Amino acid sequence: GRGPRGRARGDAGADEAVPRHDSSYGTFAGEFYDLRYLSEEGYPFPTAPPVDPFAKIKVEDCGKTKGCFRYGKPGCNAETCDYFLSYRMIGADVEFELSADTDGWVAVGFSSDKKMGGDDVMACVHDDNGRVRIQHFYNVGQWAKEIQRNPARDEEGVFENNRVTCRFKRPVNVPRDETIVDLHLSWYYLFAWGPAIQGSITRHDIDSPPASERVVSIYKYEDIFMPSAAYQTFSSPFCLLLIVALTFYLLMGTP
Repeated sequence: GRGPRGRARGDAGADEAVPRHDSSYGTFAGEFYDLRYLSEEGYPFPTAPPVDPFAKIKVEDCGKTKGCFRYGKPGCNAETCDYFLSYRMIGADVEFELSADTDGWVAVGFSSDKKMGGDDVMACVHDDNGRVRIQHFYNVGQWAKEIQRNPARDEEGVFENNRVTCRFKRPVNVPRDETIVDLHLSWYYLFAWGPAIQGSITRHDIDSPPASERVVSIYKYEDIFMPSAAYQTFSSPFCLLLIVALTFYLLMGTP
């Protein structure tokens, strides 16, 4: 009869005749990894496609294919103005672009009277994680209350060079709601920006934030510049000459 050693030899031969699936699978997986996930230099390819960077705001389109408001130094653009806003129609939506010289938040309010209070506000807020989030607020008197119902979509934002910049869309027409206005109507636009603490907005940077001189229609594209306080007093050579002449008159007196 067959002894233990015979059985062992027989079993070993049987084992050699049976395909080793685990070994062949490991070889296939290794070869697939080498071909699919390793570059020619031997480094793994990225597991996810890169995220598209924030598209630069095109100020050359202002007054042509979109409306713009600029506040700051004469000749400033979306990267140098104290505050910048653009709007344009895209189908049933309005696309807004906002940018401000701040590390906190930048916002636009839609008002019926150019004064803070009872206003629909969209704000782009830079949080502690480095993200820029689009939030919806409603001005109750002199403070802003966050509203959970947010009409913004296709949101994107970035914080670079100490500036908060964002882009989003919101519908022109919305169901009747006290906190969300219909943008097909004309409103005064309120412009504001300021610091944020742990992702929450605080008081705006300047005591009297600028506002549009007249109501804004989203169907009319203009390029409007508003000088900041630092450029308002002596922005005109004639005003400067008049001030010099008046000062000379007061110092010298009359004959």
